Amino acid sequence: MRTRAAVLYEGGKPGPYASSSPLVIEDLELDPPGEGEVLVELVGAGLCHSDLSTINGSRPRPVPMVLGHEASGIVREVGPAVAGLKVDDHVVFSYVPMCGRCLCCATGRPALCEAGAAANAAGTLLGGGIRFRKAGARVLHHLGVSGFSQYTVAAQESLIKIDRSVPLQTAALFGCAILTGVGAVTNTVKVAPGESVAIFGLGGVGLSAVMGARLAGAFPIIAVDTLPAKFSLARKLGAHHTIDPTADDVVSRVADLTGGGVDFAFEAVGNAAVLATAYDCVRRGGTAVSVGLPHPDQRLSIQAVSLAAQEKGLRGSYMGSAVPRRDIPRLIGLAQSGALPVNELLSPSISLEEINVGFDRLAEGLAIRQLIQFDRGSSLP
Repeated sequence: MRTRAAVLYEGGKPGPYASSSPLVIEDLELDPPGEGEVLVELVGAGLCHSDLSTINGSRPRPVPMVLGHEASGIVREVGPAVAGLKVDDHVVFSYVPMCGRCLCCATGRPALCEAGAAANAAGTLLGGGIRFRKAGARVLHHLGVSGFSQYTVAAQESLIKIDRSVPLQTAALFGCAILTGVGAVTNTVKVAPGESVAIFGLGGVGLSAVMGARLAGAFPIIAVDTLPAKFSLARKLGAHHTIDPTADDVVSRVADLTGGGVDFAFEAVGNAAVLATAYDCVRRGGTAVSVGLPHPDQRLSIQAVSLAAQEKGLRGSYMGSAVPRRDIPRLIGLAQSGALPVNELLSPSISLEEINVGFDRLAEGLAIRQLIQFDRGSSLP
């Protein structure tokens, strides 16, 4: 079959993307699902900073590639040896396919799946297959998802079945923003009621961390961003204080608000200098958590002696240290109960053809989560 998709042929093109058009919208051939694979019609796909990092070259990936990793859809065909999924099931994608056999999976850390990481780095599905083609040439998969396409083929290990009562387009948010941000708070460091938190960066992941901190009962919750326009939403989602680091000394301000520093600081920007500042905002015995993804060339500079002398900690959190088959249904349930107001993250939806303009908005901080509104039922013969 054929599908219409957004393909990245070259990373690092300059903005504005409306002019440079790093994502090319075109028709591709899509091979049927192989063994253990599933054909999915996309219903929702979010524009995330991780996609933007691939576009601007700070998160290099092999090309050409169909981008998009935060997505939801409907199963339309199952390949041989697929278990637990059938046609018409509703699914959310996990951007790390979970093999279930490596040491990380076996010890309850599927977000670090070794086979999944190797497939993602190569731009293939978990089993090594590539199902997109353009004039016979292969077009790679993004993190096993490739959500910026009307249809995609994914490994069954990349899919989480959800209840049909869940609004399917919005469900895409649980595949990255909510899973990563809330998970960093509740899984990676398990913030306890009354512990203090600072969150650096108020994009979709950072604001999800704010929601996660409120869910955990953290106090105070301090939100930090260079765009004060985001502060009202941060306060609505649970922040008690907001700081603009371009207008205030963030380390001194956090110390004043907490009596010496926060228990946990979460860096959701993807910048080593911001991570160093987050670390400086942590009290003696506290922990800084790296959630964002800096360019591989960036290096972190901190006072080394503080790790031992002050028992300060530095942790990484990938995909919210999640177990997606456990956490995605739980988080959806919390949202349905009103405990996670995920709809507050939504910016106006866009069409697939507007995707380059959408990434301009994201880069400029003018949108939190834009979802692609796909032209449903428009499969190409």
